Amino acid sequence: MELTAELRERFMNIDPAQIGHYLQGNYMLPRIKPLSGKFKIIGPAYTVRTLERDNNALYYALLKAPRGSVIVVDRGGDEVFACAGEIVAATARQRGMEALVIDGPATDSAAILRMEFPVFCTGLSSVTTNPCGSNGVVDVPVCCGGAVVNPGDIVFGDADGVIVFPPEEALRLLELAEKATAEEAELKAYIRRTGFVDWDVEALYRAGSGAH
Repeated sequence: MELTAELRERFMNIDPAQIGHYLQGNYMLPRIKPLSGKFKIIGPAYTVRTLERDNNALYYALLKAPRGSVIVVDRGGDEVFACAGEIVAATARQRGMEALVIDGPATDSAAILRMEFPVFCTGLSSVTTNPCGSNGVVDVPVCCGGAVVNPGDIVFGDADGVIVFPPEEALRLLELAEKATAEEAELKAYIRRTGFVDWDVEALYRAGSGAH
């Protein structure tokens, strides 16, 4: 299923957490966070696996990925060497990428924040990689933040984290999330009127705890 402009706009009106209610897997672990909480991203994954201190495959991905892609980087568990900084982010922005999502650290955070390009990562590092060409593959299934990401999967993220789902699931999940968002608006209005939620919390507590 193509992520049309209409679908993208509808996704931008909900939060990934609303879809998170319905996912049993394919959510990235909470260690994957944006450098800035102001961004919400959605786009098809263009995947990269690049290991050690070599990030040439990441540049190759930026050369080959379609505009609007979310570049998803599997670092093979490395938590020390940053594969992306100001130059990678500037290149990604110039080539029309939606965002970078890295299972590992980034660097040059102040510069990336100034350019206002969405970068999600596990943290920051002052030691970096170089484009050596010693390893790396693109457009293959990868693991990022504990989630398997296939090329073309939809990547949806904001300040709370990142979820991933196949494009054929996009409309079903979107409709569930839109319904939940509308119901939540009614619940918030109920709380404002009454001061509490509209279900029997005590009965559920007794059922779960065995209390009488």
